[in-house]
Amino acid sequence: MAAQAADALANLKVKDPEAVMASAAAAKANGNGNAPEADDSEDEEDEKGAPAEGGADGAAKKKRKRKRKPKKAGGAVANPTKQSDPPRVLLSNLFPSGEYPIGQEVEYRDENLYRTTNEEKRALDRMNNDFLQEYRQGAEIHRQVRQWAQKNIKPGQSLTEIAEGIEDGVRALTGHPGLEEGDNIKGGIAFPTGLNLDHIAAHYSPNAGNKTLLSKDNVMKVDFGVHINGRIVDSAFTMAFDPMYDNLLEAVKQGTNTGIKEAGIDARMGEIGAAIQETMESYECEINGKTYPIKCIRNLNGHDIRQWQIHGGKSVPIVKSNDQTKMEEGEVFAIETFGSTGNGYVQDDYETSHYAKRADAPKVGLGIGSAKKLLNVINKNFGTLPFCRRYLDRLGQEKYLLGLNSLVSHGIVEAYPPLVDKKGSYTAQFEHTILLRPNVKEVISRGDDY
Repeated sequence: MAAQAADALANLKVKDPEAVMASAAAAKANGNGNAPEADDSEDEEDEKGAPAEGGADGAAKKKRKRKRKPKKAGGAVANPTKQSDPPRVLLSNLFPSGEYPIGQEVEYRDENLYRTTNEEKRALDRMNNDFLQEYRQGAEIHRQVRQWAQKNIKPGQSLTEIAEGIEDGVRALTGHPGLEEGDNIKGGIAFPTGLNLDHIAAHYSPNAGNKTLLSKDNVMKVDFGVHINGRIVDSAFTMAFDPMYDNLLEAVKQGTNTGIKEAGIDARMGEIGAAIQETMESYECEINGKTYPIKCIRNLNGHDIRQWQIHGGKSVPIVKSNDQTKMEEGEVFAIETFGSTGNGYVQDDYETSHYAKRADAPKVGLGIGSAKKLLNVINKNFGTLPFCRRYLDRLGQEKYLLGLNSLVSHGIVEAYPPLVDKKGSYTAQFEHTILLRPNVKEVISRGDDY
């Protein structure tokens, strides 16, 4: 029946009643009293009538016609061709072919230049198509959501409103609302949205009841992640509404770009850090009449990313070091840099919002019933992906803090408190995810914005 209806619509080539009426008028003008309609075998049988029984009387019998009602427009709805505002269109509907935009591709240098044209490496790269499409889908979702956020975040909004706006967009575009068991593990939010103001550099997301409002004087780091099947795209940017902070933001942005340039197969971590530091610390920033040197935050690093694991085990320093660890083919890295007008060193402070189950979590007996129940919720909804207290609230969990603290104390769940420099200082962050493909480096999260 569905196929017949679609064929009927194709013959009609109309979408609404007004078009039907117009078509009928045109047909009448051409000498046909009926508008073109789809085949209707039942009506045709009525029009044919029965065989003549009474000779001339039978022949004179008029064909009985049934008055037909116009068919309602229906059938398949065409896929949308652009994203909505706010972003709510499933990304796969915008890319029905399943092929997503390629990130920035950068050729390898020096002794790895041969990889660009080496047929063996190119063939190996082609074998990774599913892996690449999952990453590219997540990256395009990140771009579309963050570009909406950049246009719509304004002073006076609450941090909760900003965080939920970003998260709602990610969930809608991935098609994973995250309310059913296991859904968020398939795709969606990769980690809590970080909204870090001024001297707070990382790991701050509003908990329930947070009343903090964004001010025009704030410098806010926006750090959020998207994942498809555990392929995490980790990217961050900084917003400021006063141009006096421009040099701070530019220093960190260029520091990140330097890190991306230096990263590659066989690149040594310590050398990458030295290049980042040289770039970033060549800047200074005048704030309220006082000039500050920009310092790399030396105890914050980039990191490798594994499937469903935001921190894989390798670190990418942002200052010079003797670390001889090499990047390797097939690895994925978050190249992120942080600059500060303060000490260039962060420590834990404020209320914790970020948590994650450890990949190497020990199997220990839990004496508190609420801890056992909460661990089951974490396993089924997040696995090893980071989460925050708002996400537990959203799943309907109540009075879970005792159980959560028990999981932390037993080393099953890791707590990530906010990381802050000294009060009165300002910090900035920029971050991209890069894939070290066999034949080319792909900056998967690169966009027109940064």
